[in-house]
Amino acid sequence: MSEHKRPRGRDWRIPFLGISLLVIALDRLTKMWVIKHVVPSTHIVIIPHVFSISHWMNPGAAFSLFTYTADPHRTYLLLTGFSILASVVVFSVLMVIGRKFTITALALALILGGALGNLWDRVVYKEVTDFIAVTIIHYHWPDFNIADSSIVIGGMLLLFDAIRTRREHPPAENKTPVASGDSHPQP
Repeated sequence: MSEHKRPRGRDWRIPFLGISLLVIALDRLTKMWVIKHVVPSTHIVIIPHVFSISHWMNPGAAFSLFTYTADPHRTYLLLTGFSILASVVVFSVLMVIGRKFTITALALALILGGALGNLWDRVVYKEVTDFIAVTIIHYHWPDFNIADSSIVIGGMLLLFDAIRTRREHPPAENKTPVASGDSHPQP
């Protein structure tokens, strides 16, 4: 009897890395355009009172966290180190789970691309270029960029996948057998 090898499905790791590279490329191209065409600390109105293209240099983290610290150099080193560590961890996990197409792997590819896009800025310019300015009613959302958007979308996909997986596979009930004479199951 001949042994048949089961056909393997497509390995999605290279396409997922392609998604990460696409995010990095879009992030770099848009930031380069902003640096060349928008004067720092100004904006170009696209939709009045709703959406503008701005040009802000952010030495802190997302939403300008840690921008005004007592030791900016230490903050830079910590944020850069964290970004490198997070990128290595996300890349490693993606290489393990990325053989199959899953929402989690897609989310990690988006997060990796975003993390590396902002890491590029942090290493080359010592701060991150933010340029998407959104106002919702009277609230001005902190300016952000394509890399930030990719990280947030990836995070939302992870949350969605976790909720969806939990609904499809609820935790098993405690089915410990009850010993004779006991009225309650043992933990």
